[in-house]
Amino acid sequence: MASPIAAVVPTYRPDPADVLALVDVLTGSGLPVVVADDASPCTADPVLRDVADRGVVVVRHARNAGIARSLNAGIRGARESGAEWLLTVDQDSVLADGYVADLAAAIDRATAVLGDRVGAVAAGRVDDDSGAFGYPIDLVSGVPTTPEVIQTGTAWRLEALEAIGGFDESFGIDAVDAAACVRIRASGRLVVVAPGLSIRHRVGHARTVRLLGRTVLATGHAPQRRMTMVRNRLRLAPEEFAQSPRHALRTLRRLAVNVLLAVTVEDDRWAKAKSSAKGLLPPRGR
Repeated sequence: MASPIAAVVPTYRPDPADVLALVDVLTGSGLPVVVADDASPCTADPVLRDVADRGVVVVRHARNAGIARSLNAGIRGARESGAEWLLTVDQDSVLADGYVADLAAAIDRATAVLGDRVGAVAAGRVDDDSGAFGYPIDLVSGVPTTPEVIQTGTAWRLEALEAIGGFDESFGIDAVDAAACVRIRASGRLVVVAPGLSIRHRVGHARTVRLLGRTVLATGHAPQRRMTMVRNRLRLAPEEFAQSPRHALRTLRRLAVNVLLAVTVEDDRWAKAKSSAKGLLPPRGR
């Protein structure tokens, strides 16, 4: 592996079988791993002890603050381990045994052409509950790039993350990866995808529905999450429009569909409608 990689798994109320299987794949691939827990209750103590028994660094936060803080704990762990790249993986994602080796090869191929312009490398396909999806591609010197990727299964150049101040903790949970992509691109680096690489990602309470002849994912997020999802995406919109109006419009369309599903086919529709509307307003104190 030419470019040293470390990994971080942010957790909250982790499923024991899932997180241990994920940790085993990562440590079995030779990566130093940090599991950063976002103030899970004491019911998570046994599985986090099992994780630590596997030689993994476990960071436990006393107050719930969102995924960005846990990802930043991974940045610190990666720097201490001497890594150049940080692989971020959600607790409910599934990695094939060869995923890390294939990702490392994709990093090497991209950097051989683009050098330190590569800011992140992601799987080209994500399998979630609605099926497989990919990213719109633009070729740069023959290397496939895209404006934005989800953070799970993505390797981030440590230097690029540190240059943008890490993952933005003011976003909490939603659009943390989108913000990182926007700012990495603003710094002159690129987000690369590996077309032959795929990752399985589950969404907690999601279910598929048919909309205009297409299968789409109703995520089932709680009303409070609906507010932050809308607010954070709108907060990023000016930066996204400045970089790529086409991508910004795609993002706003996805957001509109997501809200439409929340207020028409999910439970707690009225509460989600009110929370989504609140997301249109800036938070108090800003």
